[in-house]
Amino acid sequence: MLDVAAHGDFPAAGRSRGRRGRSPPVVVRCRAGGDGPCWADEHAGHPMMYLPSHFAADEPRTVDLLATLGAADLVTVTSVGMLASYIPFLYDPTIGDRGALLGHLSRSNDQWRTPAIGDALVIAHGPDAYVSPSWYPSKVEHGRVVPTWDYTVVHASGRLVVRDDPDWLAVLVRRLTDTHEARSPRRWSVDDAPARFIEAQLRSIVGVEVVIDRLEAKTKWSQNRPAADVAGVLDGLETTGRVAAADALRAANP
Repeated sequence: MLDVAAHGDFPAAGRSRGRRGRSPPVVVRCRAGGDGPCWADEHAGHPMMYLPSHFAADEPRTVDLLATLGAADLVTVTSVGMLASYIPFLYDPTIGDRGALLGHLSRSNDQWRTPAIGDALVIAHGPDAYVSPSWYPSKVEHGRVVPTWDYTVVHASGRLVVRDDPDWLAVLVRRLTDTHEARSPRRWSVDDAPARFIEAQLRSIVGVEVVIDRLEAKTKWSQNRPAADVAGVLDGLETTGRVAAADALRAANP
């Protein structure tokens, strides 16, 4: 999309990246008031993502996004290059100081047995949608509008722990199953399958745990647009049947 300033692909030149040497906060926050890049003063270096203040999710919203997480990308840097897998995760706030993301990989997937260099990164995507300039009333007023993309994304990074333990996996699989089957009118239980079959399935997977050290969330839903344009985007999303995206836009623009 052309709206790179709002989308966050190219940080503005000349912005300060903050002081170095302090421990990272639970959620990297933006400087109060500004609309430029969010180089948090509290963090040593810069955040994991480009995060303008008007798109930064606060800590309760970020934790809520993790609590409703489905599947996400697990990315590790290794001696053989970057490895990535898309897997279901469960957020457990009781592990460590900032919680952990629990999941599992196929035993035949080399990612779990290839040591990570530094932290692992989990990238979780929420609703997203293309935004057409034709939805903006300001297009008629002055024409200075371009396409963009609205979306929700969470980045969580931390130490990767491998859990090659059938008992640990059995608990995780039940928790994952119960979480997602709760939405179904005809719920399936792990106990519905033969015990020996489940035991064989557990032997074919390996658990992974990302103990969160840094956590950031971005909810980019036209907050930088005039109210009339936001209303136009909402109408466009609803007209094209993007229900989840429309709900996300309403939540970001109360």
